[in-house]
Amino acid sequence: MNQALADLGDYIGTVLMDTVTESRVAHDELTVVAARDAVPQVLSTLRDDVNLYFRVLIDLCGVDYPGREPRFDVVYHLLSLKHNQRIRVVTRTDAHTPVPTVTHLYSAATWFERECWDMYGVLFADNPDLRRMLSDYGFEGHPLRKDFPLSGHTQVRYDETQKRVVYEPVNLTQEYRDFDFLSPWEAMTAMPGDTVLSGRDDSAEGEA
Repeated sequence: MNQALADLGDYIGTVLMDTVTESRVAHDELTVVAARDAVPQVLSTLRDDVNLYFRVLIDLCGVDYPGREPRFDVVYHLLSLKHNQRIRVVTRTDAHTPVPTVTHLYSAATWFERECWDMYGVLFADNPDLRRMLSDYGFEGHPLRKDFPLSGHTQVRYDETQKRVVYEPVNLTQEYRDFDFLSPWEAMTAMPGDTVLSGRDDSAEGEA
């Protein structure tokens, strides 16, 4: 399997010599790294080349590396039903430089790109409907970024006096938890039933 994936990576590197900067096989999966502005060209070739034929966009997601420049990976997972193969395409960008949309190549990318924008703040140029999808329209920030606070910025509740839903700043007395693993809820080494069973076993051995 690894040799077949390596051969596939070599073929893709030859066909897309100027746009694919890296190809690697790890854990029986092929990953190619594409230049950001060349993403539509790369995915178009992967989709239409008869030796590839990756016609299904399974997923598009983001990855945040806050200590790296550029900060974000945009990851595309593609499937070729004809050749029974999968491939991962990765490109890199920052919080201000948009990635070209691939909605004209894969219709499913419309929602995937919206989700990536909503959760990570990654921009997609020429997406026809780039707006929030999982969070509220007035939501502040992008919740899957590593520097997004655990408690968020605002909380929502129903105000009985005003008879409507209101937004207000988060005010928690305990913003972060300290996992010391000493609490029985966090580090239970034995269940109550285990003690009883152990006692029964000891008794049985004594009688024997």
